[in-house]
Amino acid sequence: MANITPNELSILLIEPSDTQRKIILGKFEKEGISQITTANNVAETIEIIERHPPDLIASAMYFDDGTALDVLKHIKTNERLADIAFMLVTSEYKKEHLEEFKQSGVVALLPKPFTPDHLGAAINTTIDLLSPDEMDLDYFDVNEIRVLLVDDSTLARNHIRRVLNNLGLQKVTEAADGKEAIAALEDTMFDLVVTDYNMPEVDGRELTKYIREQSQQSHIPVLMVTSESSETHLANIEQDGVNALCDKPFEPQFVKKLLFQLLEH
Repeated sequence: MANITPNELSILLIEPSDTQRKIILGKFEKEGISQITTANNVAETIEIIERHPPDLIASAMYFDDGTALDVLKHIKTNERLADIAFMLVTSEYKKEHLEEFKQSGVVALLPKPFTPDHLGAAINTTIDLLSPDEMDLDYFDVNEIRVLLVDDSTLARNHIRRVLNNLGLQKVTEAADGKEAIAALEDTMFDLVVTDYNMPEVDGRELTKYIREQSQQSHIPVLMVTSESSETHLANIEQDGVNALCDKPFEPQFVKKLLFQLLEH
């Protein structure tokens, strides 16, 4: 599905408020998107996506029969639906309420009210996910780059692997935490490590310190994916030898720029 355009996207908007629905529909239409179906709650949403899976779901947080997490879990645990892109549109700001969405591979968290720039970025991310865009590197054959992907969330690994595969990185080995990653590093040579920060037993910071101080692959580039926002915390992570930081959601175009910097320097 190369060179897909916004007006080719099929969108399912889940919004219980008539007023909010009209406002959001108007913003989608200004982006050139007209293939939009609407739903008011979780049950109606599941009925629609089982019949006609959309390219993208744009969902409010709360409904009379559940929450956006119920919808997200339904699609992410169903192999036929798992590739549907999902964005959350919410006035919720508490980190603990948004963390599970970040860990699940959503394409965007849009605040209410959101700007055209917010929506445009989310639409572009969705198009990137649907349109493979293999990187052209001077010093590497992108298809031969060996990536170690480390994250304790299966949903997050699935999303990140999909982004990496779309960029041409096909040789991806997965580890569920830092401990598994260390075992993999002892057995196999890699060209790049992409790791989450928050993990049980051995977190991303400890994994990076192991790579830099104890492994036989001490110069391997490390891209850390984190939902942390504390500047002090991020500075500490970088001091441990991380080459680049990427926020969740994991956005294809931003990741592509980071990978060029890491692999072509």
